[in-house]
Amino acid sequence: MSVKSYVVGGAVRDALLGRPVTDRDHVVVGATPEHMLAQGFRPVGKDFPVFLHPDTHEEYALARTERKTAPGYHGFVFHTSPEVTLEDDLVRRDLTINAMARAEDGSIVDPYHGQADLAARIFRHVSAAFAEDPVRILRLARFAARFPDFRVHESTLALMQGMVEAGEVDALVPERVWQELARGLMEERPSRMFAVLRDCGALARILPELDALWGVPQPPAHHPEIDTGVHIMLVVDYAAEQGYPLEVRFAALVHDLGKGLSPSEGWPAHHGHEGEGLALVTAVSRRLKVPNECRDLGLMTAREHGNVSRAQLLRANTIVSLLERCDAFRKPERFAQMLLACECDARGRGHEAHPMRFQDYPQRPYLLRALDAARAVNAGEVAARFADNRARIPEAVHAARVSAVKAALREDGPEVRD
Repeated sequence: MSVKSYVVGGAVRDALLGRPVTDRDHVVVGATPEHMLAQGFRPVGKDFPVFLHPDTHEEYALARTERKTAPGYHGFVFHTSPEVTLEDDLVRRDLTINAMARAEDGSIVDPYHGQADLAARIFRHVSAAFAEDPVRILRLARFAARFPDFRVHESTLALMQGMVEAGEVDALVPERVWQELARGLMEERPSRMFAVLRDCGALARILPELDALWGVPQPPAHHPEIDTGVHIMLVVDYAAEQGYPLEVRFAALVHDLGKGLSPSEGWPAHHGHEGEGLALVTAVSRRLKVPNECRDLGLMTAREHGNVSRAQLLRANTIVSLLERCDAFRKPERFAQMLLACECDARGRGHEAHPMRFQDYPQRPYLLRALDAARAVNAGEVAARFADNRARIPEAVHAARVSAVKAALREDGPEVRD
């Protein structure tokens, strides 16, 4: 059998969609590891033979088959040999749109009709082997965030629902769940990822704190969309539209988790939900091993977004206490990110008939101006005046900052109270 190389997977899909292609994966049919080494390729694969091209450093994998041997996504045995065909290799892939190959002459090899599904904007599994790897549920959901005009084929959705019911999703390790969720949050429309996860039942297993928000009403005067889950999706999509970093998008996702704990007899009010949400954000972050930067901004946003929304009604003393509580003097960039997440909260409301995304949001510049004024206070000079009574230094620095904030914000209207 002659040795042939093909570009496979996402590079073929994206080229056909007219999207930029950044990474190219290759499958080599008819070769052995010894043949690849003789051609100067460098081996890097652990579970199966993968090699780096000596010049381009792109990945070349030998055509392979796989067999599931245990629950979860680690339990697979891979087999490679020169007899494994390209079709054998492609059939193990997740979706038809990812199971195409481009030959060296530029022709497309499409045994599972991926081009037709691209044209129809459909996510469809290639074979029943999809059900053997629960990571594929997360990957499909992430693809939905990247390609928001695609829909999941009914047969694939049913297969995913069966996987969830069989407990396959429960075998996912936290690091992999977070990796896929984080990547999906950074896609074009993150809400599509969560919609797919909800439709198949996976969201209730991996993020029950978030899943609990659908069906929880909010005051229509402030939230024309009413449903809290819908609100959260509007918020994360707005953060994505603005190109905000992962920390802000995660904070947008978890800022209202506390509303899921509000007693139903008090709906649509959610008094104290900010504080209630802190334990939930902590639990999610610990369970999924969320990076500290995301966790800390999520906690701060959950705790303070109500205060930020009322910023122009706060006393100068309260504003300075807010800045101190948020460690804004040492970490002003993080405080600014928290304000971005709060702005997403304000703009991620309404619906097509009553959009609120374009409303004014003066709270962010107002609080940034307060921070600038408070940071301009020379704490060292204040401390020097109390060298003989060091216990009074924190109080004196705080008071100086309050005075500075009061003076800086006076131009915004009525005099800011101490």
